[in-house]
Amino acid sequence: MNVEGRATDGLSGLTRLQRATRVGFTALAWAFRNEEAFRLEVLGAVVLVPLGLWLGHGGAEKALLAAAVIQVMIVELLNTGIEVVVDRISIERHALSGLAKDLGSAAVMISLLLATVVWAAVLLPRFFS
Repeated sequence: MNVEGRATDGLSGLTRLQRATRVGFTALAWAFRNEEAFRLEVLGAVVLVPLGLWLGHGGAEKALLAAAVIQVMIVELLNTGIEVVVDRISIERHALSGLAKDLGSAAVMISLLLATVVWAAVLLPRFFS
């Protein structure tokens, strides 16, 4: 443990970055194999990100449309992390465990709502102007 109480493996610089990248890809692969919601969101991103890049007028719109979709996957991964930690602590039913999982699901729901609002705000004015 280092002074701040965080576990460290002694890696630094490029070696640490390479390990973090490898671990990140391993986690993404695990989520894709084990989480149906994440697979559906990846499928949606495969369709919507290129569509957003095509439909967006200018860099800002393209970035907004793509980021709105990608942030859903980010929130889903965070939600999955919460669920995994709660399940690691105990598989027994407990009100606080259920609340933690429900709050993670609420975050995913809000991220989906945000993506919908962003896409509507960018694209609907083109049909009503």
